[in-house]
Amino acid sequence: MFTWWLEADAKARRSLVAASLGWMLDSFDVMLYALVVQGVMADLSIDARTGGQLQSYTLLASAAGGLMFGVIADRFGRTRALILSVLIYSVFTAACGFARTAAELAMFRVFLGIGMGGEWASGAALVSETWPDRHRGKALAFVQSSWAIGYGLAVVVDFVVRSVLGFNWRVVFFVGVLPALLALWVRRKVEEPEMWQRARREGHSRSLAPMFGGRMLGITVALTLMNACTMFAWWGFNTWVPSYLTAAPANGGVGLSEGIKAGLILSSQIGMWFGYVTFGYVSDAIGRRRTYVGYLLLAAAFIWAYTSTTNAWILLAIGPFTAFFATGYFSGFGAVSAELYPTAIRATAQGLTYNIGRVASAVAPWLVGGLADSGGYASALSVTAIAFLAAASFWIVIPETKGRGIR
Repeated sequence: MFTWWLEADAKARRSLVAASLGWMLDSFDVMLYALVVQGVMADLSIDARTGGQLQSYTLLASAAGGLMFGVIADRFGRTRALILSVLIYSVFTAACGFARTAAELAMFRVFLGIGMGGEWASGAALVSETWPDRHRGKALAFVQSSWAIGYGLAVVVDFVVRSVLGFNWRVVFFVGVLPALLALWVRRKVEEPEMWQRARREGHSRSLAPMFGGRMLGITVALTLMNACTMFAWWGFNTWVPSYLTAAPANGGVGLSEGIKAGLILSSQIGMWFGYVTFGYVSDAIGRRRTYVGYLLLAAAFIWAYTSTTNAWILLAIGPFTAFFATGYFSGFGAVSAELYPTAIRATAQGLTYNIGRVASAVAPWLVGGLADSGGYASALSVTAIAFLAAASFWIVIPETKGRGIR
């Protein structure tokens, strides 16, 4: 199963480890907010709509960060951009613990978002350019799967810090500075891809014309809109699932304890991890398009099932399957976008198509939070299933990219 790992050289393996750890710790830092948002709202005297807006600001900033760091990675190198992005999101996660007002917290989370967006653009290009074509899908799937590990780690840290040790939500954010240590290892051990170095030596054009010329215009637009719909669905669902599980039934929630909530979310992360990983194997075998569409359609179905029950045992049973399909598709985006665009503009193109989608997705936490205030969490969360169906429809335009070499 893992023979593909041995077929790559040491440089490629270090690149995958660096990008995976960066994305895992990115997830850890960003998802802490979803776990402590109830405490944040109580201490800062804000409602669910405003709590959702704070997460929306993070996503908007991540879009800007992705665009900015895509250009930085193409111009100055993948590893340099990765190091800077990790430092930014680590420092400003810790800063969130010092926030005294919603405005201060919003400012810190904007900078956190910039680092978050930059990490994906840098890491995806780094792995895409160091792994062979036949294993690119699997390599990027393992990078993406580290998000589930980071989210699970955030759940554990939140539970230990608040429920076991008795500290408040501020201390949870202070722990988020630790990922900065990764930057030291990346600086010492991870080299720039030879493909990027060659493109720089040969002075390849960094014009964005290949993204928007001829039929590529429609493909670029469809790819961006598809990602926007999936990002809307993911953030709208995952920002508020912890609140849905613990909110009182009178407020449209399930009414579970913090311990049971932590158990349900952790079990979902297991399904999420397998969803990420299997997507890479399946898409390398049968193609990106069929795998993507299948995952998206099943994601919509499982979200409707998840939001139609308040039985903890049923939620435990279907939670991992919901996370499997409603997250696993993210593993395919890096491979598809890498196979569509050339090396000289790859990180920029990936940053644009991935992070413009975040602009639209930034509406999701605010919108779902507002709907939860007025109609309860279950009906609000079910809106995200519609976004998954919309995402699947854009694959009418996006071509199959399996087997394409990158250049």
